[in-house]
Amino acid sequence: TTPAEWALRRADILRGVGQAMGPLPDPARRVPLDVKILKREQTPDYTRIKLTYAAEPGDRVPAWLLVPQKLRGRTAAMLCLHSTVAIGKDQVVALGGKVSRQYADQLAKRGFVCLAPDYPSFGEYTYDFKKQGAGYASGSIKAIWNNIRAVDLLETLPEVDPDRIGCIGHSLGGHNAIFTAVFDQRIAAVVSSCGFTAFHHYYEGNLAGWTSDRYMPRIRDVYRNNPDKMPFDFYELVAALAPRPFLTNSPLHDSNFEVGGVRKVIAAAEKIYELRGAKQNLRAVHPDCGHDFPEEIRRQVYEFLTRHLRPG
Repeated sequence: TTPAEWALRRADILRGVGQAMGPLPDPARRVPLDVKILKREQTPDYTRIKLTYAAEPGDRVPAWLLVPQKLRGRTAAMLCLHSTVAIGKDQVVALGGKVSRQYADQLAKRGFVCLAPDYPSFGEYTYDFKKQGAGYASGSIKAIWNNIRAVDLLETLPEVDPDRIGCIGHSLGGHNAIFTAVFDQRIAAVVSSCGFTAFHHYYEGNLAGWTSDRYMPRIRDVYRNNPDKMPFDFYELVAALAPRPFLTNSPLHDSNFEVGGVRKVIAAAEKIYELRGAKQNLRAVHPDCGHDFPEEIRRQVYEFLTRHLRPG
């Protein structure tokens, strides 16, 4: 009922997330980024740079960096997280896949610097969760760590205002945008497209889809795929983003993330946004479609991000 009480509750939420995902790495793993540029490509609107960066000792993350042409000083930046697709980061920079997933390309054309990393085991990022990931309890926490290092990278760029960094993703990228922003409060605005529902509403409470090595195997091994036993839920995660701007695209007919559960999450999180004096920063849109990110919704998302992060 007070901001002080919420601060204690938020810390408890992060502990609950850690029980399912495992802890973030020790700060000793925050090695120099050692960015290596692999190639540069000019487009009419931006420079597209392929690079890798060091996430931790012995592990490099492949990524695309899009830098708009003719910037007038420092601008806003977006961490752009791809969905479950074999080509990984190439999808969001318009080198393949659906136009509705090419939000890094579309945001760069609007003046945002965009960084799009591969999720471990997608795109060019070969990753063995049993061997390379032996020090992590989940693929989810490894991806969060890589994304935190991606924010570190964005902060080093002379084109980027470190106070105007956002995160966007669809599906896999949609919930990873939430996960990352919960742990990294440098992320100033968050967009999740088709990324979540309350666990009891995910395939009627069967959480098996969350349990591969890429995600959170403890949900299977410790919590028996039972939402009643889970130490966190999306009610708490979305609330933990407050007071930062958050927009979810949650379609009426998304078979992965049932809209009724999304509405319950937003209603619960709204109480915390109101407590923080930021009710206007929480927004949900529900297009009449399936698991997709329609053009009209993307237009609204880009207006939302432009209003809060002021690119250009």
